[in-house]
Amino acid sequence: MCWSHASLPAALRCSVLAALRAGLLLLLALAGCADPVRDRASGSRTSARVTRHTDGDTLWLSEVGKVRLIGVDTPEVFSAVECFGRRAAAFVRRLVPLGTEVRYRLGAEERDRYGRALVYVWLGDGRFLNRLLLARGYARTLTIPPNIEYADGFAAAARRARTRGRGLWAPGACV
Repeated sequence: MCWSHASLPAALRCSVLAALRAGLLLLLALAGCADPVRDRASGSRTSARVTRHTDGDTLWLSEVGKVRLIGVDTPEVFSAVECFGRRAAAFVRRLVPLGTEVRYRLGAEERDRYGRALVYVWLGDGRFLNRLLLARGYARTLTIPPNIEYADGFAAAARRARTRGRGLWAPGACV
């Protein structure tokens, strides 16, 4: 509904209001006010269930097998255990327990050199798992072309986590 001001024709009032709304949306996006862990981008996503956990950035999905989350690198939990590795793995186990249905999409490069499927994963409520790990401070960014679609958003989420002292960036978390 357009505002009514007698000195402006109705069509002009609606055009001005539409331009103001578009400008506001652009400003909010540029200011980073969008939800950092949700993604509304379109794309072909497939449903699968979590069948096994390996660590914070690697899990197993039905019909796919072993998958590696694109754009994130959680600390290691095998051989040389790294600070926050066990917490990152526990976070993923709590967030997507065995049997949880998720949606995933393969990256531009579908497999890594170890044969793992490279994926972006969304939870049932729409949260973007890859970005959520960064936003909560459980991971660092790992950008490997050609899988760069969300790299800027991932970097922004990681910067915010570090600035806010979240997860592995918390004071004293990894001394």
